[in-house]
Amino acid sequence: MKIGIHDIAAATGSLVLDLAEIATNTGTDLAKFHRGIGQFEMSINTVDEDIVTMAARAAKPILDRHGSDNIRTILFATESGVDQSKSAGVFLHGLLGLPGNCRVVELKEACYSATAALQFAVAMVARKPEEKVLVIASDIARYELDSSGEPTQGGGAVAMLVSADPALFEIEPATGLWTSDVMDFWRPNDRSTAVVDGHYSMQVYLDSVGKAWSDFQQAGGNSFDEIDYFCYHQPFTRMAVKAHRRLTEICEVEDVDASVATLEPTMIYNRRLGNSYTASVFFALLSLLDNSENLAGKRVGLFSYGSGAVAEFFTGIIPEGYEKHLRVAHHAEMLDQRTNIDYADYRARHAAYDELTGSYETERQTNGDYRFAGVVDHKRQYRNAE
Repeated sequence: MKIGIHDIAAATGSLVLDLAEIATNTGTDLAKFHRGIGQFEMSINTVDEDIVTMAARAAKPILDRHGSDNIRTILFATESGVDQSKSAGVFLHGLLGLPGNCRVVELKEACYSATAALQFAVAMVARKPEEKVLVIASDIARYELDSSGEPTQGGGAVAMLVSADPALFEIEPATGLWTSDVMDFWRPNDRSTAVVDGHYSMQVYLDSVGKAWSDFQQAGGNSFDEIDYFCYHQPFTRMAVKAHRRLTEICEVEDVDASVATLEPTMIYNRRLGNSYTASVFFALLSLLDNSENLAGKRVGLFSYGSGAVAEFFTGIIPEGYEKHLRVAHHAEMLDQRTNIDYADYRARHAAYDELTGSYETERQTNGDYRFAGVVDHKRQYRNAE
């Protein structure tokens, strides 16, 4: 039985900061961002947007196309949870008005958990092929102002409908896994921004590529030459290049530069979004689907990584007729309709985030269909943006 991604759609925040704004105002060479980390823009959320509203915006086109029949599970993957107890997926379930006969949970393991959610969804569909699973990856990456991680901030959501006989991506059974208890990146409960050991995290990430690949080979996975495209978790897009170069070294690839060049279509969206944590590797897959041609029959390898650290490598096949199910114009509009903000506005919004405590209302700022309206008696309020 073929099981995989039947539909996919994405969303992001309503605002955007050009990294040239940071470069100009801090006296940083812009090449450090464009060439050094491979980033050009970062998505910024308005005060009435969060992971739930982005998830709703991403899921709506899928529900509009397919309805909610037979969606009996929602798996919401995030490391930007809005409550220590209640799943962000339950807020989403209510906001979208989904049927009550549905299980909903939130998954967490840094940037990796959406891949776990996808694999769990495949197993659920294998058990009951008539059912579908809605998988959501939604995150907002925040670092301290003036920190080394600041230029990599961003956010976005990817929604995926997992079913039998998928139209977009048939997930193959072999998978390579690696877990190691390390402290390369984490966010304690008393912080709204992450703590990261950048150099160590890069080392762990690259080591995990080799470990997950080795396990993938032992599990009967395809050889390097049998994989046409590779998608990597992209905390910044140059990281995908470093990861692929490490893999080509392991696999003794002769023309490394030609192989690296095949990554280009997988990095188009992430360059403009910034880091979206759990959604990042799936934005890479979506970018490949939307920005390449003649992919039918091609095999794509995905490397997912979450600090702390868990990694997985798996593959899938793009079926015939996939082009008819894409939303290329929709995703271009998603990026192009963001409102540009300047450096001062960005700094003010970043600082104001931690000032939102207790009960408060948010003003309407989003350009989307859903908004976070504030907090009343410790209860988050979500509603349609009318």
